[in-house]
Amino acid sequence: MSLPFLALRRVLRALPIVVSACLAMPSMAAGFPERPVTLVAPYSAGGAADVLSRLLARKLEEQLGQPVIVDNKPGAGTAIGAAFVANAKPDGHTLLISSSSTFTLNPAIQPKLSYDPAGGFEAIGMVGSVALAVLAHPSVRADNVQALVAAVKADPDKFVYGSFGSGTSSNFAGAMFNAATGLKLNQVPYKGSGPLMTDLIGGQVPLSFDTVVAAAPQLKTGKIKVLAVSTAKRSSLLPQVPTMAESGYPSYELNAWIALVAPRGLPADVKSKLEKALAAAMALPDTQDKMKAAGFEPDYHPIKDWKGVVSAEIGRMRTVAEQAQIKAE
Repeated sequence: MSLPFLALRRVLRALPIVVSACLAMPSMAAGFPERPVTLVAPYSAGGAADVLSRLLARKLEEQLGQPVIVDNKPGAGTAIGAAFVANAKPDGHTLLISSSSTFTLNPAIQPKLSYDPAGGFEAIGMVGSVALAVLAHPSVRADNVQALVAAVKADPDKFVYGSFGSGTSSNFAGAMFNAATGLKLNQVPYKGSGPLMTDLIGGQVPLSFDTVVAAAPQLKTGKIKVLAVSTAKRSSLLPQVPTMAESGYPSYELNAWIALVAPRGLPADVKSKLEKALAAAMALPDTQDKMKAAGFEPDYHPIKDWKGVVSAEIGRMRTVAEQAQIKAE
């Protein structure tokens, strides 16, 4: 009997043992996560979005049994952090928490991005949202949106609105306000919410669109007025402030939502484990209470058709951008 034949026979005898061992191997999720998980936040440290990132990281740690480390990667309108995650290994150890600005506003105004917002990610789930608000300096003689519209129409040269940057949700909120009310307020773009709020308080701009997170402390001290919020429901942080729909403009709605995603190609069992961890973390009363205290509305739910949801929203925001001639900075 030749040596090659003997070797072949040994391989064939061993084959059932090898197959059985492979079948008995645990799935990838059984050992996941095998090391700390990185949660990329495409914002600067210290802001409201960063506060939410760190809260969620702590809650996910409790569910996953491994450290979840927040890695701030700001820049290029969140594109730097988004591209980093989109190009990361899809093993569940690198995640992205970001807002609709990353996934729907950026692609609505930028023909070329360093990441694919619809096709480059796997959705783990929706986390929540934050409302924007119509803000005014106390000198503006209007305590509601309809009075503001009347004041602007009576003296249009007196009014402009500030945003925290061209192409941001603040800019879109202003453009949608113009479309809903028939006004033609010009935008004064700032480099962030901080300098915008400073100039609104100082009276350098009479109006602005900013988050309820930024507005709430200034409202309490009487430094600004908050006339309405952008979402379909009132904000838990400012429950006394009406919505734009309640103010007479039912077509107006802008919801700055936040989602947790992973790179495209995530194994199904790993995705399932992450989805369960997020669901459990979001179900905790402590998570919801802290989110509301920070100005966010908890709104956890799975996203089954991420590509469809994002593509549809990009189309809607692109229409707004074209009509208002919104351009990226």
